[in-house]
Amino acid sequence: MDPSQEHTQPDQGLDLSAVRSKNMPAEQGGTAGGPAAGAGSAGGPAGQDPNAVAVPGLVFDVDESTFTSLVAISDQVPVVIDLWAEWCEPCKQLSPILERVVTSYGDRLVLAKVDVDANPRLQQAFGVQSIPTVVALIKGQPVPLFQSALPEPQVQAYFDELLKLAGENGVTGYAVTGGTEPEPAGPAHPEAEEALAKGDFDTAESLFKAALANSPADEEAKFGLARAGLGRRLIDHEPADLIAAADANPKDVEAAKAAADAEVVGGNAGSAFNRLISLIRTSAGDEKESLRLRVLELFEVLGADDPAVTKARTALMRALF
Repeated sequence: MDPSQEHTQPDQGLDLSAVRSKNMPAEQGGTAGGPAAGAGSAGGPAGQDPNAVAVPGLVFDVDESTFTSLVAISDQVPVVIDLWAEWCEPCKQLSPILERVVTSYGDRLVLAKVDVDANPRLQQAFGVQSIPTVVALIKGQPVPLFQSALPEPQVQAYFDELLKLAGENGVTGYAVTGGTEPEPAGPAHPEAEEALAKGDFDTAESLFKAALANSPADEEAKFGLARAGLGRRLIDHEPADLIAAADANPKDVEAAKAAADAEVVGGNAGSAFNRLISLIRTSAGDEKESLRLRVLELFEVLGADDPAVTKARTALMRALF
């Protein structure tokens, strides 16, 4: 991404049209001056269950060109990654065990197989020193699991703990394979969406939080909460002023987060993520964590299918690890 890319702002007021929803009919997407929804989650086409994610199978191969889509899947379903090579005898012992155990969990896990000889950049990204190595992804973040061939009961114990960790982070969706499509669903939170459309961000935020308290895995509520937070943060500010302030002091974390909000609304998400991730590389402690959380929140606003999000996920992973 080019840091010198020209900033784009709305002409006046608060206009979230740059983050219009792909999950909603066009007439419900929002209007100028009020919030509009962001892009859909990785869960599939419009109207489908937002907790479902389409996958080619519970076990499938990935390479450097398809890895970004794998990261998006991990927003809803934990992804186990088997890093192996054809010449590796322990790999040949472990791979069938991984496939059996993952399949035994039904649609709650998927297994992605990476040939490290064919994909050296993925091997480098995960810091793999020996194979077999098994890691996982939860919301795009690597989770180290184990190295070497283990017996099936131990593998299952690791995956049990992985599912607990995923649940604690709200990753409780399910995988859909073989072309099966979930039944269409109507708007999940009409009152909250109505408040959002009117610019009543406090009410919308309260309603979405209540929905998440009852169902922590509710992706539509997470999506709505992120949009409400963005609208509330920007409602009393001029986007151009926020961007100018951050440009004048590029090391100011709070100014950078505010400017990134403004850039996303202005349709310049690439610049927003470049700004935040550049600071993540040089920050530490609470500041680094607050930047990471803002990036993830803006991912929710735009949706996993947005091109700026798919690029930024890889950059974020490299900046954090």
